[in-house]
Amino acid sequence: MHSESIRYLIVPGWQGSPEDHWQSHWQNSLPNSARVEQADWLTPRREDWVAALAEAIAADSTPVILIAHSLGCITVAHWAATAPVQFLRQVRGALLVAPADVERPACSPALRNFAPIPTDLLPFPSQVVSSDNDSAVSAPRALELARNWGAEAGILSGAGHINVKSGHQRWEQGFAYLYRLQNRLEHHARRSA
Repeated sequence: MHSESIRYLIVPGWQGSPEDHWQSHWQNSLPNSARVEQADWLTPRREDWVAALAEAIAADSTPVILIAHSLGCITVAHWAATAPVQFLRQVRGALLVAPADVERPACSPALRNFAPIPTDLLPFPSQVVSSDNDSAVSAPRALELARNWGAEAGILSGAGHINVKSGHQRWEQGFAYLYRLQNRLEHHARRSA
């Protein structure tokens, strides 16, 4: 993995990630990183969000690590379920933080067009990180999504939705999950070589 450069693609959730959100801090601190911009952050349409992600991945042939939050995680799952193999191969891994359960009864009607959540195995290594008190996804549901996607899972205690509102501006702790994912990718690349 050291021989190839990696592009970090930040995939925000509903309403985007404001300047003080950890995704914005990470974008500013990770080399070669960019953000998937959506035309409409407030009334998301699944087709539009998946198309914007597809466009961002295809815009550059550099291998990508996706760093998604909330509805961004569900967008990644939808993209992976339909993307051409050449673009799937470009994604080296995905960090999926606080995936929003768009099938839960209390889900905002604005997000329901993202249901049902794909249950296919993701064709790249992934890591789900969630919390035991996230109003957007229960811990058992986050673990179920991770199992469906073939992802490793980490459940944090009392971390809420892992966003600004729950006190996660820089979220330095999250880098440990990113590094763990990258170590798995390097290990996998060495075994495949």
